[in-house]
Amino acid sequence: MSGHVMVFAPTPRLTVTVEQPSEQPELHLHPGGQGVWQARMIMSLGVPVVLCTTLGGEIGQVLEPLLATEGVDLRVVRRDSGSGGYVHDRRDGTRQEIVDVAGAPLSRHELDELYNLSLGEGLRAPVSVLSGPNEPSLVPAELYRRFAADLGANGGRVVVDLAGEHLTAVLASGVFFLKVSHEELIADGRSAGAEDDELTRAMYDLHASGAENVVVSRADRPALALVDGEVFEVEMPRLEAADPRGAGDSMTAGVAAVVARGGDVRTAIRTGAAAGALNVTRHGLGTGRLDTITGLVDRVRLVPAGSRPQERTTPDELAGRAVER
Repeated sequence: MSGHVMVFAPTPRLTVTVEQPSEQPELHLHPGGQGVWQARMIMSLGVPVVLCTTLGGEIGQVLEPLLATEGVDLRVVRRDSGSGGYVHDRRDGTRQEIVDVAGAPLSRHELDELYNLSLGEGLRAPVSVLSGPNEPSLVPAELYRRFAADLGANGGRVVVDLAGEHLTAVLASGVFFLKVSHEELIADGRSAGAEDDELTRAMYDLHASGAENVVVSRADRPALALVDGEVFEVEMPRLEAADPRGAGDSMTAGVAAVVARGGDVRTAIRTGAAAGALNVTRHGLGTGRLDTITGLVDRVRLVPAGSRPQERTTPDELAGRAVER
């Protein structure tokens, strides 16, 4: 299988959504979780996916056939404990959480089996997407560090959308592409705020720490992209959202799909932005028509956002300046 993507999805979830578009309510069951949504969008862009995951318990028994219908090449490690899931009620047009079951942390044996399985598949793929667990405690960050190191050392390109200690771990090994939200940067203490100069400094710090290319999503504002040492604003057409969730995962998926087929990073980011913009117009996460995404790519522009900022000021320097004032 040439030009495919390996998606590491350690903790997929069963998503149950209640909707009522007419007089009668509807019940929708789908596989979900970051890795599954990313894999779905990569498939929508015409690129094959090998999905490496774990499944267990009654939820796992339901998830497996649902995952198979996605069209991915499924690789599964059976786990003793149960997989997670959630139930959401959207009958009034908003998303209300009824119940959320995280699932249990993976055992040492399950982690070893999943690592070996995923590493073998990742070494055969030009691009690997390392998706995060739905709860940080379910999979240790150290596994992500090892994974990024082993794939990168053997010529693989690693694409991630992570935060917290899992982001810190992969940066220590280096990654080809990182997508992160500005809220996550602020929450992790990597950015002092949401202003352009603060986020730009954080992006250069991420690059220096191990991320070759960086995109920071900013909700309803244009994303920022650091490519080849230059920062750009990612300008794209405004589309009315049906469900604002999933844009970031779709952007990451679009980048992975283009790079796997030999495309350049700038085209990959524009494609990812188009995929994310289209996804929010739909109710299905990680979904979109290839022809529509292709049409939107031409409307996405990377506009230079300014020159490189000065070296980041340390907290001690800031404290000293405050005393002087």
